[in-house]
Parts: sequence; C-alpha cells; structure tokens
Amino acid sequence: MEALVDSNVILDILTEDRRWASWPAKAIEDWNGVLVINPVIYAEVSIGFERIEDLDAAVSRELFRRDPLPWDAAFLAGKCFLKYRQSGGKKSSPLPDFFIGAHAAVARMILITRDASRYRTYFPGIRLVSPTSTTIH
Repeated sequence: MEALVDSNVILDILTEDRRWASWPAKAIEDWNGVLVINPVIYAEVSIGFERIEDLDAAVSRELFRRDPLPWDAAFLAGKCFLKYRQSGGKKSSPLPDFFIGAHAAVARMILITRDASRYRTYFPGIRLVSPTSTTIH
C-alpha cells in the first residue's frame, strides 16, 4: 500500500516540533507500505534547507519514493481551488494542499497528514491517517 506523506508531517519530524513531532515520527515508523512524496511536498520541505544535498539527505530516496504530480491531479486541484474561492477563500492561486490532496485522490493513495480538515472538506473520499484518527478513512 502506498501513502503520500504531507509536508507538515516531514517538517514536524525535521524541526522536532514539540507539539507534533512524536505523532508524525510514529506514523512514518509504523507504516508498512511505500512512502511517497511529490514535487510540491519536496518544495515545501526545501524552504528549511540551504543546500539541495541536505534536503535530499533529509527526504532520502531510501525512505521516500518520488512521484511526479499527475496531470489529472493538477486538474482536480484547480477544480477544488475553484470551490474554495466560491466558498469565500481569499488566496489567489491554488494552495499546495490542493495539489497534495488531488495527487493522493487520483493515485488512490492514503495521505498521512496532521491537517486533515481541509483534505476532508475538498477531497471527501480520500483515505487519511492523521492524529485525530490513526485509522484509514
């Protein structure tokens, strides 16, 4: 089974966030399948690094498979962003979470995230592992 790992999970581990680090570390450690990241997740995590070599070590290919963002996911992200704007959202371009959620949805991957609410709102059929529910939905 494959799981797309949200950037907030990786960042919580790397920054040793006192509030969150234990849950993401356990979720990653306990996962029995393939862990996946995409270019959007890679970009969000990269902000904390000055050198690409250090980033690549932190999100090593031994731990994370790197998948491209499918074109179908980009289309779905745009549609979800439109729904967000029509609901009063203020951002002027699609948020990274829309690309991440859409990727998990079209690839039928589980999403490991600590911020489940936006994904549940815009991707209701997505299967999640989150701190509020460590079971798959």
